[in-house]
Amino acid sequence: MARFRGKDSLGLSTERRGRRRRVVHVFTEGRVTEPTYIEIVRDRGVRTDMSIAVEVRIANATAPDSRRTPMKLVEAAVKLMRDEARDAERNRLAKEFWPQVWCVFDRDQHESIETALKHAREGDVRVAFSHPCFEVWRLLHYKPVTGTFGGVCGLVAARLPFAEELANMKMVLPEQIPPGSYAETKRRALQMNASHDSHVSMTQRDPYTDVFTLVEDGLGMSSY
Repeated sequence: MARFRGKDSLGLSTERRGRRRRVVHVFTEGRVTEPTYIEIVRDRGVRTDMSIAVEVRIANATAPDSRRTPMKLVEAAVKLMRDEARDAERNRLAKEFWPQVWCVFDRDQHESIETALKHAREGDVRVAFSHPCFEVWRLLHYKPVTGTFGGVCGLVAARLPFAEELANMKMVLPEQIPPGSYAETKRRALQMNASHDSHVSMTQRDPYTDVFTLVEDGLGMSSY
């Protein structure tokens, strides 16, 4: 599989060489699950715009668990976005090639979720959010999701066809993502999200996921 590039290969440096490239920094709550999923999508996905290469960097790959709560992720992401925007402006980088900064986190039992999302919006940081957890997005690759999980991620994981395997391994394996499944997975996610009353906020919708925004707007993929 392709490896993520470090800070030495940002869109800033490649733009100087006349190449069309954008870097995307992603802060993930999970140490393994989300990064391995992203890596598979980057390897397998079909780019929306073939003229722009997207380089992905897991920004908190070595961060301890204590720095992986939604608020901690957003705080670090907002600081990085501020630095990247300043550098991009200083180097007159075209807006379409400005680096993006994303956070991927779950509702779980975290406190201050609304505050974290507000800070992210104000800091120009994008968030891919799931309730109760990222496994909702994984489950949608196999079937529609109805009902509620009561905020318990374990109930989601138990429905996955590889549930026993998941108990011993957090890594997302390529064979766990059916080829050509993206369009149907997104359709199911949109249908699931819309099943809640319109007045119910995103953070209260159980289940909910908008990981497809990261796939399309962040990773620049139209399918996989």
